[in-house]
Amino acid sequence: MHFVCPAPKKLEVGMHAIIETGGKQYRVAPGDVVRVEKIPGDVGSEVEIPVKAAFQDSGELVSGATLKATIVGNGRGSKVVVFKFKRKKQYKKTIGHRQSFTELRVGEIAG
Repeated sequence: MHFVCPAPKKLEVGMHAIIETGGKQYRVAPGDVVRVEKIPGDVGSEVEIPVKAAFQDSGELVSGATLKATIVGNGRGSKVVVFKFKRKKQYKKTIGHRQSFTELRVGEIAG
């Protein structure tokens, strides 16, 4: 008896865009909720983010697209502990870091 893998389902994407904010790039589609670096603004306000590239359902590149997103919330990530240590010198130092983030709900990709 042998096992036969089912054929992979084709990923139905719809319109999506590549955005850049906070020095990082994200692939987003309308309705997605993304955590990005801290953006100034109140919860519920709408922000416009520059689009690097936008693609339609068929994979065609859309030029001059704009993306509007709503700020869902602001917060801080989990703590990262940094422990510095030098052997034989009695040097130990512990510090922590929490990165701030903004959650965005992607609205429409116009273009």
